[in-house]
Amino acid sequence: MDTIEIERDAGWATIWLNRPERRNAMNDLMIDELMATFTALELDMTVRGVTMRGRGGFFCAGGDLNSFQVYQSDEKTLAETAAFNRRIGTMLDAFNHLPKPTLVLVEGAAIAGGLGLMCCADVIATTPDAKFSLTETMIGIPPAQIAPFVVARVGLSTARRIMLTGARFDGTEAHALGLADYATDDLDAVQASVRRGVRKCAPGANAATKALILSSTTLSRDDALDRAADSFAACLRSDEGREGVASFLEKRKPNWAG
Repeated sequence: MDTIEIERDAGWATIWLNRPERRNAMNDLMIDELMATFTALELDMTVRGVTMRGRGGFFCAGGDLNSFQVYQSDEKTLAETAAFNRRIGTMLDAFNHLPKPTLVLVEGAAIAGGLGLMCCADVIATTPDAKFSLTETMIGIPPAQIAPFVVARVGLSTARRIMLTGARFDGTEAHALGLADYATDDLDAVQASVRRGVRKCAPGANAATKALILSSTTLSRDDALDRAADSFAACLRSDEGREGVASFLEKRKPNWAG
């Protein structure tokens, strides 16, 4: 990997965005490498959870404008430009649907697409002095692929305000808006707490729960009832479900909590 680094520690993977000279802005290569990483992590049953953060004391400055200029040139067609943006959305979807608990730690700033990438995580922690802004409309483009994730995170009315007014705010306000779950100078302590909590949870049950949460806004009530029932039945009758019930009745820890 040229634009990201992966660290593994006791069943936990940390993805480091690693273009500090560009404030970890996302270019074509980083998008491809993130997609490949999410695909690999989805299939890796040894990984219980995933953290994403940025090298150089900066989370992510959004899309690399040098890449944008390429797609403004005569070298690229309108269809190719749309496909480039669509690829960003596919990558964000892959992170959003990763069947493991995900944590983003923000230092420095999360700008534009970096803020959208952050919103795809299950848990977000930021330092109080980190800077946030949605700058797309100030350079003549919409926050196209990130808009649904920002709306899902903060709600429609707040999303309208911060995306249509060029809002800028710090980590303390990001926490107040619901963009971040924690605003703290000790990000490592938040990560340790999240990891402890995740290790108490069954990996398969967490994956099933995340899928149910994400589908709850798109399914009809009848379809949601059926999907929830099927998910419950499959998990209860699985080896993991049998171990969980047995461990509770036997007053011991389940085998995944060791």
